[in-house]
Amino acid sequence: MAQIETFYDVMRRQGITRRSFMKYCSLTAAALGLGPSFVPKIAHAMETKPRTPVIWVHGLECTCCSESFIRSAHPLAKDVVLSMISLDYDDTLMAAAGHAAEAAFEETIQKYHGNYILAVEGNPPLNEDGMFCITGGKPFVEKLKHAAEGAKAIISWGACASYGCVQAASPNPTRATPVHKVILDKPIIKVPGCPPIAEVMTGVITYMLTFDRLPELDRQGRPAMFYSQRIHDKCYRRPHFDAGQFVEAWDDEYAKKGYCLYKMGCKGPTTYNACSTVRWNEGVSFPIQSGHGCIGCSEDGFWDQGSFYDRLTNIKQFGVEANADKVGMAAAGVVGGAVAVHAAVSALKRAQKKTQDKVEG
Repeated sequence: MAQIETFYDVMRRQGITRRSFMKYCSLTAAALGLGPSFVPKIAHAMETKPRTPVIWVHGLECTCCSESFIRSAHPLAKDVVLSMISLDYDDTLMAAAGHAAEAAFEETIQKYHGNYILAVEGNPPLNEDGMFCITGGKPFVEKLKHAAEGAKAIISWGACASYGCVQAASPNPTRATPVHKVILDKPIIKVPGCPPIAEVMTGVITYMLTFDRLPELDRQGRPAMFYSQRIHDKCYRRPHFDAGQFVEAWDDEYAKKGYCLYKMGCKGPTTYNACSTVRWNEGVSFPIQSGHGCIGCSEDGFWDQGSFYDRLTNIKQFGVEANADKVGMAAAGVVGGAVAVHAAVSALKRAQKKTQDKVEG
């Protein structure tokens, strides 16, 4: 493998001090959910390991993953692209175009064969021999297979590459197919979402560069550090769900009070992602905080699960017996039952006291 500068070499050349470098490593550890003991490990990796070559290709997609990626704040996308990795090919972000771009693509594959990461945004359509997506004069599926052959690992960016997304929604006339169903002999990490959160994308890359391995994955192949909990589990509206307090119509009095959006179609109870913890736009907000329910975009086949405003009907509440349809009546019943029991006990005590008074009298 040809020699490439380390991340630290690049930072020093740019005039970054050692103190700033260590602060960066601390922030990176925090962003990845790692403790202070990992800061020296991250620093050592950044000082000694050469920047990893990356080839980033685009199939059927809308480029929203790239749009999200370039807005990362921790770490900044420019630090990832210019310092942490060697982004040798990305036809969306690179200055070269046409023949010059494709020449860079081939050169990277040959020069770093077996040592580069292949990042895939979008998916290949397989119908009509792949003719529904042409790049560099060839079907994208051919470009994908060619780039994957020499890659040491593949990152599937977004719902399109991970699951197929809207292109693969029924009836899927182009036979749009997720990456893992086309490339079968390489380790693949899925980073779903439409798009994924910026800091999740850069966090995954940072982890892979630091530890030279894929992060722990869940059973669907997603990084557990970002996809191990449901949005519902850390949603700030969760107490309203548990209390049976729901928005019944858009802009009703309950919406203004910030009640739970479950009845408005929120898919938070069945969606695994970091939206309610990492949030978007440098941690400012996420859809539920902005007043709209989660649409479940990091789950497989979310486009085929009905309207975004069709509510889930099988979500249990308070153990296994009650659900959100019954909880209001149940809560009222509990209150009413408590009042009735209190009244009955009071009446019984009064009757006992009268009987005792008569006996004593």
